Amino acid sequence: MDRKTGGEKLVASNKKAFHDYFILDKLEAGMVLLGTEVKSIREGRINLKDSYAAVREGAPYLMNCHISPYSHGNRENHEPTRARKLLLHQKEIRKLIGKTQEKGLTLVPLRVYLVRGRVKVELGVARGKKDYDKREAERRRETDRETRAALKTRR
Repeated sequence: MDRKTGGEKLVASNKKAFHDYFILDKLEAGMVLLGTEVKSIREGRINLKDSYAAVREGAPYLMNCHISPYSHGNRENHEPTRARKLLLHQKEIRKLIGKTQEKGLTLVPLRVYLVRGRVKVELGVARGKKDYDKREAERRRETDRETRAALKTRR
C-alpha cells in the first residue's frame, strides 16, 4: 500500500463498465464476506466482469461477482457466485432505491480494493451507452492519442 492512494490497495477493477456505461455517481460500500472469500480476494482472485448490484428486501446485494474458492480452503470453502450483502448507511440505501427505480439506471461495481484490511467496493450509478456513444468515445480517445503523439514528435 502506498501513500498516494490513501492506504488503498486495488484488487480488481471493472474496465468494461466504463466502456458500456455512463457513470453518473459513485459511492463506497463494505461487503459481508466469509473468511475464505477475504483470503481469496487478497490473492486477487475476484472477477467483476458481469456483476451488478441490486436492492432486494431493503438491502443492497452484489450479484454475479465471481470470487474463486480459496486455494488452501477445505470443504467449508465458499460458493463462488453467491449474492453478497453490501454495507451502506440507511440514507444511502434509500437514495439508491430511488435512483435504481428511475428508467435506464443500474448499479455497477467499478472496483474492489482493500482499506486497512477491509474489503470495499466502489459502486457506480450508471446509464447504459448506445453503440454510437461507444464509437464516439473510441473516436475521441483515438484523436487524443494522435495529438499527444504529434506534440511529442514536435518537441
